[in-house]
Amino acid sequence: MHPDHHPGPAQERAVYDMHENHVDDPDYRHFLARLADPLMRRLSGASQGLDYGCGPGPALAAMLRKAGHDMALYDPFYAPDLAALNRQYDFITCTEVAEHFHHPATQFDRLADLLRPGGILAVMTQFQTDDTDFATWQYRRDPTHVVFYREATMARIAEIHSWALDIPTGNVAIFTSP
Repeated sequence: MHPDHHPGPAQERAVYDMHENHVDDPDYRHFLARLADPLMRRLSGASQGLDYGCGPGPALAAMLRKAGHDMALYDPFYAPDLAALNRQYDFITCTEVAEHFHHPATQFDRLADLLRPGGILAVMTQFQTDDTDFATWQYRRDPTHVVFYREATMARIAEIHSWALDIPTGNVAIFTSP
């Protein structure tokens, strides 16, 4: 989306406040398992992770903590802890966040800097798959969704950062740094 059409912080927050993503909601946890399950299969032992863009109800962080992982939270609206951005992690999760990046290249560079060597970045976002449906695509209608990705976009991001890429299930990209 052209930057002139990006929503401001107040408009973004108003839309995010309407989301009902509760920590203990079994349906929401089932949705997040699409990313959590393939990620956890790749983690060895207790690892340090960052839930980047965790939102007001960090259910994914709770799921990963229950599995024995140490989790930090960062969200510009709900967990604006800048100290979380001053260290490196074994893994970073970014669920339903990348489509909100006003400056995606800068954000992916930031995420790369936050990963330890051999670290994992797990991203979940709806991939755009068919241009003919774009005009009516429900995901496009959210005014806070300003950038969209295809599998090819994820492959390009991996190439730029020299990451290995795996797409274990629809709309989930798992990057591994060298």
